[in-house]
Amino acid sequence: MNLSLYAVTVLIWGTTWLAIKWQLGTVPPPVSIAWRFWIAAVVLFALLRLMRRPIWPPRAAWRYLVAQGLALFCLNFLCFYYAEQTVPSGLVAVVFSIAPLMNSLNGRLFMGRPLQPTAIAGALLGLLGIVCLFVQQMAGHTTNHAEWVGLAVAFLGTLCFSAGSLLSSRMQSMGLHPFATNSWAMMIGASILTVGSLVAGYSFDIEPTVRYVGALGYLAIFGSVIGFTAYLMLVGRIGPERAAYCTVLFPIVALAASTVFEGYQWSALAVFGLVLVLAGNLVAFDLTKRIFVRRVRAS
Repeated sequence: MNLSLYAVTVLIWGTTWLAIKWQLGTVPPPVSIAWRFWIAAVVLFALLRLMRRPIWPPRAAWRYLVAQGLALFCLNFLCFYYAEQTVPSGLVAVVFSIAPLMNSLNGRLFMGRPLQPTAIAGALLGLLGIVCLFVQQMAGHTTNHAEWVGLAVAFLGTLCFSAGSLLSSRMQSMGLHPFATNSWAMMIGASILTVGSLVAGYSFDIEPTVRYVGALGYLAIFGSVIGFTAYLMLVGRIGPERAAYCTVLFPIVALAASTVFEGYQWSALAVFGLVLVLAGNLVAFDLTKRIFVRRVRAS
């Protein structure tokens, strides 16, 4: 079950980067994000009704829901949409890949979770691999002030993602399923974005093109309803530290999509980076130890 949730999260989120890029243009980012989470919230509430699951969360959960809606389904995406306007998507992926380290540190600081050496070591290996994968794209971007600001905004978005993951872990420890909490948190995030967009005078007209509408549908249903539910279920099952390691792995899927749609050129260093990412995946989940134990038992 854990492997299935992990694979779904990696495959879906690895392709959402391209869909986000297709949304950049005439529609302001807050409007695109608001549409995405209004659609996703409506679908989740409908599914909850069909499955006859409880919809109303307990009073004690509301403060966590509001915080998660603001952090995970509002500020997080605002940061990444704006970062991708000034920073190459590969650099944004490099910043986002530090999420496992941030989850480990924040979990220790705010929830008293013990640090997991394998998760940290795996994340460091994965981060090094991601840097190797995008080193060519990173070249020539060290003196651009706007891109440094974009990197800082991407870091803030990753911090918001980490906070949202820990809040979900806290609510799951209260017995709440991500299906229910995501519904309310997405609606809260969409409401904040809608109010902010109206105050800013943005139009809620969407771009009437197949690319934009298709990207919106994919991000709302696959990226939000399925992707976030799978990821946050994984958070509840294996902890936010190991679950967040998919943020290191899914840029590999993004690279595959980039190879097909954007003409990404592979190099020897990029292949080495891929090997490091896969090795980090093994370390993060203690798979190297399990494989060794199985071989010893078999012998």
